[in-house]
Amino acid sequence: MKKEDKSLMIDSLVESLNQYPHFYLVDMTALNSVTTSELRRECFKSEIKLQVVKNTLFEKALGKLEGDYAALDPALKGPTGIMFCQIANVPAKMLKKFNKDHQGVPALKAAYAEESIYVGAENLDALCAIKSKNELIAEVVAALEGQVQGVLGALESGASTIYGVLDTIAEKGE
Repeated sequence: MKKEDKSLMIDSLVESLNQYPHFYLVDMTALNSVTTSELRRECFKSEIKLQVVKNTLFEKALGKLEGDYAALDPALKGPTGIMFCQIANVPAKMLKKFNKDHQGVPALKAAYAEESIYVGAENLDALCAIKSKNELIAEVVAALEGQVQGVLGALESGASTIYGVLDTIAEKGE
């Protein structure tokens, strides 16, 4: 590969890393062309950008970013696919389902999700459990809604009590 081509590839990776807040590294070793095509289709359905790159080029792209990604170095061995995504847990859920149908391939090497680094396939369940921003917002709204309903109920019962007291006083005054 020419130096100019490598430079363009690194710039493209940096652009993807800036565009997508989360990425997963998967082992593409055991995938044949049919399985790779199925994986690409599943990624497309889940709005995941899948890209297979040379590990050295990816390391150079990471070097151009702010932050410490050294913990990912052990995962950058052998054929690596990078799954870029907007929602942290979507690739984990897709990989878990895909692995059930394909005898555990592709294996998760590492992930960068919610500003944390996860190394190893044993972290797949933890990554599936990560809640997206929308899921967290929905939980907070539901909790607040319950509290608001309680306050409104108390105010309504208090209003009827006050009305009853005022009605009683009015009757005695007559």
